[in-house]
Formats: sequence, C-alpha cells, structure tokens
Amino acid sequence: MQNLCRQELVQRNVMVPMRDGIRLAMDIYFPDEWGKNAEARFPVILERTPYGKTVPSRSERSHLDHAPWPREKVARWFTERGYVVAYQDGRGRYGSEGEFVKYLSDANDGYDTCAWIVEQPWSNGRIGMKGLSYAAHNQLAAASLGAPGLQAMVPDSGGFSNAYQSGVRQGGAYEMKQAAWAVMFAGEHSRRAQKPGFALTPEELDRWFMNMPWRRGHSPLTPTPDYEEFLFDQWERGIFDDYWKQPGLYAEGYYGTIKNIPGIYISSWYDVYSRTAIDNFLGVTARGGPAQLILGPWTHGNRWETFSGDVDFGPAARLEGNIAPNFMELRLRWFDRWLKDAKAPDAPPAHPVMLFVMGGGSGRRNTEGRMDHGGHWRVENEWPIPGTRHVPYFLHPDGNLVQEAASQAQSSATYRFDPKDPVITLGGSVVSRPPAILAGGFDQVEQPKFFGCKVPGRPQASREDVLVFQTAPLQEDLEVTGEIEVELWISSDCPDTDFTAKLIDVYPPHDDYPEGFALNLTDGILRTRYRNSWEHPEMLRPGEIQKIRVRMFPTSNLFRAGHRIRLDISSSNFPKFDINPNTGEDEARASAQRVATNTVHFGRSHPSHLILPIVPLSHSR
Repeated sequence: MQNLCRQELVQRNVMVPMRDGIRLAMDIYFPDEWGKNAEARFPVILERTPYGKTVPSRSERSHLDHAPWPREKVARWFTERGYVVAYQDGRGRYGSEGEFVKYLSDANDGYDTCAWIVEQPWSNGRIGMKGLSYAAHNQLAAASLGAPGLQAMVPDSGGFSNAYQSGVRQGGAYEMKQAAWAVMFAGEHSRRAQKPGFALTPEELDRWFMNMPWRRGHSPLTPTPDYEEFLFDQWERGIFDDYWKQPGLYAEGYYGTIKNIPGIYISSWYDVYSRTAIDNFLGVTARGGPAQLILGPWTHGNRWETFSGDVDFGPAARLEGNIAPNFMELRLRWFDRWLKDAKAPDAPPAHPVMLFVMGGGSGRRNTEGRMDHGGHWRVENEWPIPGTRHVPYFLHPDGNLVQEAASQAQSSATYRFDPKDPVITLGGSVVSRPPAILAGGFDQVEQPKFFGCKVPGRPQASREDVLVFQTAPLQEDLEVTGEIEVELWISSDCPDTDFTAKLIDVYPPHDDYPEGFALNLTDGILRTRYRNSWEHPEMLRPGEIQKIRVRMFPTSNLFRAGHRIRLDISSSNFPKFDINPNTGEDEARASAQRVATNTVHFGRSHPSHLILPIVPLSHSR
C-alpha cells in the first residue's frame, strides 16, 4: 500500500497493484478537509479510462464551454462537495504497466482497483464510478464482478449489455468502428509496435477500408501486433461462444450482481449504445435494482448539442436545463443519494425513464443550415411505455407499406447485391470519424462528405439494390417509440448474405427542400447464417424461402400528418458494418466475393412486414 502525504491534495501516478503484479497509474484528488482532519473518510468517485487520466474527456462540458473541462477542474468540482476523485489509466495505456487487450482485462482490473481503494485510510468504503464510452464499459465490467465498495455508477453511452449484439457485432455482422478505433490508437499506444510512432491518416484508413477483408499479418495493424490480435479476435468470432460471455462484454450474464449497484444509464437515439442502455436498465430493474434511463436525440456522448448530423431538435434537446441543471449536478445528486445517504436508499428514482421524442418541428432550414425536426422530453415510469401497440405494416410489391396484408398468393422483389459496390452509410448510430464517417440524422442522399460516395446527389432510394416501401401521407400524427423489427421472407442464390433495414421519416417537399427530406431514424442488419441461432450458423439453400427477423435499434419519433413512414431494405450498410462476401466462408477469412441475387417475398403465405411500437401521443414536459 502506498503512503500518501496528507499535505498534498493531489497525488499523481500512484501505482496500484493488480492481482497479477501489473501496476496501474492513478491520480487522486482530495477535499480540503483531507489536509485538516486526520480522521476524515470520504466517498470516492472513480473513472478508469484508456484515453489518458490527464487528458480531458470531451464530454465534460456544456454548450456554454468552448472546450471540455480539464480533469483537474472536474475533480475539484467534486472534491469541493466532499468526494475523493480518482482517475486511472487502463492497463497498457499511458502511465500504466502491462499490455492492452481491449475490454478483456477491465473487469478484474476494476475489481482490484476498487478493492485497493476501500482499504485506503481516506476511503469511507463507498465508491461511485463515472465516465463516457470506454469509461462506461469499465463501470459495467467492474459491476459484473461486484467490485468491493462500488455502490453507484453513471454509465454514459456505453457499458456492454451484450457486445455480440451491440457495440462489437450486431445481427452477426461486425461493427467497423472497432477497426477504425484500433487503427487510430495503435500507433501511439502499442507496447509491441514494430514501427514506433506508426500511424495512418484518415485518408489512408479510408483506402484500407475499400480493400477489405484484411488478413492477420497483412492489415493496417500488422506493425502493432498487440492491437491486430484483439481486432481479429473480435472480427473472426462470428459465433456467440464463451468469448462473448466474459465480464466486460456481457453484462446480461451478471445482472444478478449488477442490480445491487444503482446506475443512471444514459444514451441517445443516434448513439451506438442505445440498445445497451435499455437492456441494462431492464436487466437491473427486472431484478429489483434501482436504475434510471435517459435517452436523448444526440450522437455519441454529445448531450450538450441541439442537433445530430444535419437535423436540429431545438434547445429542449440538451440534457442541461431540461433533465438537470447540468451534467455535473445530475451525477452529484445520484452520488449524494447512494454514497452519502442523502435520501432513503430504497426509494425509487423520481423519474425512472426520461426520453426525447424527436419530431414536431417546422421542417424548415434553420440559420445553421440544419432541418428543424424539433421534439420534446417524455417522462415515464417504465420501458416499454405502457399502452404500446405493436402494429404490423405489410410490404407490398408495388412499394406500399400498409396495415393490410397483401391479398395475392405470392409475389416478390429481387435485387443484386454486389460486395464491391455496397450501400454507403449515410449517418445513423455510428461513431463519427470525420471527415468521412458521420453520425446522426441526414437526408438520405449521397453527398461527397460521406465515405464511399460515388454519385453525389443520388437518393439512396434510387439505387437498384435498395427496395423502398412507404406509407401514404399520414392523416394524423403518429408517435413511434421503442425497438423496431422487420419480419421478412427471403431467398438468395448464395449460401450466406446480409439483409439490412432502415426506418425513415419522409418529409413532403417544400421551398427549403424541394425534393422533400428523407430523415434516417434507425437501422439494423442480419447475417442470414445466424437467422435461427447465434451459436449454430446454417447456410441458405439457393432459392429456398426462409423467414428472418431484422432488429433495428430503438428510437422515438413523432411522424407528423402529411409525412410518410418509409422502410428501406438492402444487403449492406458500409462502413457501419463489414461487407458480406456472400460465399459462406468464415468471418474475416473470405478468399473471394460473389454477387448475390436476393429476393424479398410477399403475399398471404409470406407476409413480410415492419412492426412499429405505436404509443399514445405525449406532450411537452
């Protein structure tokens, strides 16, 4: 145990031992009382991060700040309110020893760190954790093992409920943000770099993305073998096996322990972790644990913004001033409650579910050049929202999307999916990597700023490999809030292929948008080999009709009267997901690519349909 000098209110690079002898670097900030009262004991707020314990977190800010708060400023805000604050570099990063292996060491390291903290003379034995994205993953990793003293947490935009279905893979496909992340950080932090300082520019990475699949030993990460190993370990493991059930990747398997740690689960509709936040909230509350769920309209962690992509939701969209005075106060109230007994610990949160319903705006272009989509906050006691009706909308061969099933015996629509010409990602729930990969809401028209754009100005709906189904203009407002699913009857001439689905709010044309505005809301994917089982893949038989279900991420949107609900069906969404070569070969090992002829079937015997969670209309909070 390291001795700390009471006169110093900041202790830097305290090396905390782990069970295997590796030491992790920690900076510790103390309240003023620490230097005055030898008997003082404090609750501790811990953040474990791979991004540098002295590097500001981009999310520690409000819309009034020109830059994120420095770590020390955030720490001082909490120490002035009676907390010790500790920031720790993750294993193999910055000042910490060891070798970085993404996600897999964080459960034990988080446990050991908490065990060390509760034994310190300045600790009262109660710990709260905070942090965005990877720092949120670290919270659920430690919580999965019941880390000593951990009694509150605020996972913001992260904390895998099931990384196989949200965050690393999804619907059997691989999320390419993981590859981008590895390439961005490997050159700076690899402990086994063969070329010190090796790095790729965004333009070089984009060129590599266009030449996939990569191979071990022949990838952008080959000069950094430690980073190449964890990337390919994730990418090549298409089957849901024990690898994906480890703590840190699979909170679902540990909710019986996690329920004892009250948490605020925060995410947003254009974030990659909205499903994770909801699943964690449901997993904890179903077992009687206290939890709160907050879902905004933002991109990944940008809760101070009013917009996502090219769409603006107005000042009501911000967390600050709407959900809480600011993000600091939101977390302080939670920590005070569970670490200081500010309220009865068994009292449920006042507002268990707070979500932002997008839509209701003018549809006009605002002064910043964004479309005014509008929206408001909705407060509920549970999720799904009571009174939700799951209404089927059937796909018809003429492109209509209606609540009546097609009456004909059988019909179909066919397209060719060429892996060399994928449908490009136009926003949505991705992690932005400017200049070419952009998250949020956008008109579904190709623009030069998007990765892979070949025909600027081309509506995605006009591609021959995109099937489009839409309702007639709505006669009245309709609120859709919940998880979206599509049930399709499909066939293909290839042994394996993908089917993608995208839900869109179609604005009618007006002066600002003469062609209308097709706003993406959510999307999903299914790799057909996993249509019946994530553990036991089955190849398709050419031409055989199979039923599949494509899960999209949850959303909340008010479709205004006069708008249309649109569903796009295709077989790629790149670079959000990797591209299926259609050959049936193992993931990330394909030696060739095939063009797939894919078919969606309709009719009485094959009633392909979209399922929308329609809820009673809410009012502004």
